[in-house]
Amino acid sequence: MKTTIGKWNIGVGLWVMASFMIYGFILVYLRDFAPGKEEWIASYATGKHFEARLAHVHGNLFSLLNIVFGFLLMKLSLKDTLAKWASWLALAGLLMPLGILGEVYLGLPFYFVLIGGLSMFLATVLLGVAVVQMNKAKDG
Repeated sequence: MKTTIGKWNIGVGLWVMASFMIYGFILVYLRDFAPGKEEWIASYATGKHFEARLAHVHGNLFSLLNIVFGFLLMKLSLKDTLAKWASWLALAGLLMPLGILGEVYLGLPFYFVLIGGLSMFLATVLLGVAVVQMNKAKDG
């Protein structure tokens, strides 16, 4: 039987990736075309500009990870409990890049960044455990 566990990871991953692609276009505009672009370029490795680039890179990376995790969760015969936990933790991992944006633009605390990073790490470990146990699930 095919599972739908992972479907949300693929869908949300694609939506968030598209959003961070648009954000990347905004960053290019700020660097190359916006009034005061010289100030933006001067702060390339520090401050809000650096944080904005971190959010862009991690947003696309964590989106891609969600797409890959979702695909694997749908195609592999994994234990449902482990698969569901890996799926939800990978989705929670998106809090990292969103948390960086929250810090930069809304002054939010760094907790979302830590929760998101830890969630993605745990999702990766859990998916690895589920894959290693895959044959046991079929045999049992």
